[in-house]
Amino acid sequence: MYKNKKTLYFFLLPAFFFMVMFLYYPFFVNIYNSFFDMSGLVGERRFIGLENYITLLYDAKLHTAVINSFKMMAVTIVVQVGFAFVLALMVDSIKIGNQFFRTTFFFPIVISATAIGLLFNLMYNYYGGAFNQILARFGLDPVMWLSEKNAFLMISIPVAWQYVGFYFVIFLTGLGNISEDIYEAAVVDGATGLQKIFKITIPLMRNVIVVCLILGITGALKVFDLPWVIAPHGAPSGATFLGGTYMYETTFALSNVDYGSTLAFFIVILGVVVSQITNLIFKKADY
Repeated sequence: MYKNKKTLYFFLLPAFFFMVMFLYYPFFVNIYNSFFDMSGLVGERRFIGLENYITLLYDAKLHTAVINSFKMMAVTIVVQVGFAFVLALMVDSIKIGNQFFRTTFFFPIVISATAIGLLFNLMYNYYGGAFNQILARFGLDPVMWLSEKNAFLMISIPVAWQYVGFYFVIFLTGLGNISEDIYEAAVVDGATGLQKIFKITIPLMRNVIVVCLILGITGALKVFDLPWVIAPHGAPSGATFLGGTYMYETTFALSNVDYGSTLAFFIVILGVVVSQITNLIFKKADY
């Protein structure tokens, strides 16, 4: 396409440089640090081999974090992707107010996660929080919303709510690419509303649905900001720890840099494995 490739390299090299400096170099330094005992971010190093990786096997908080990450994947599939698809179908079927609903459902994406976390913290507050005030209006006792029993559900709600709009927009774009002629032909053949969805919309949207599922499942492993703002220390006994929040507390709150590096590398490996399995399960179809 371009006879002179030098211009392409000129624009590619700066991006490549930043990728190496701020992604690949820290990644490999992280792996290197995981084999040493380090005192803080700057200090003496003592080679300990695979000790940190052996510790991973017996780390109860890490086990909780991994289980919670898989729970978050389930929330993503059912609530974020599933609910977004239903919303997209409804909004796509109306003409008046279509743009209003597009903007409204997408709006949470543009709000800072920290702001959303603080907002939900105010609602979850035991003394004077919005939820407990509503319960008080009905004469009910207040609830400790961030207790060990309820904490994971409480952090799942804002995480799911914020990203529904993201998948909603993707689905709405995919629905817009389906020709109306197909639906008109189906109506002539006597197809009902549900038949059109299951026989036409879902098959033609399969690749879009697969993309959203892969994004959602792999994205669940990277969730950090909202859970950390709402339950910064994993609630009681680390009940709400996810991979990112546990790694952050270990590295910065506890200053255990070498074990934090090990956790970071483990999360990367887990993410690669999960994404590959997801790709194998949901292979794209050619239409």
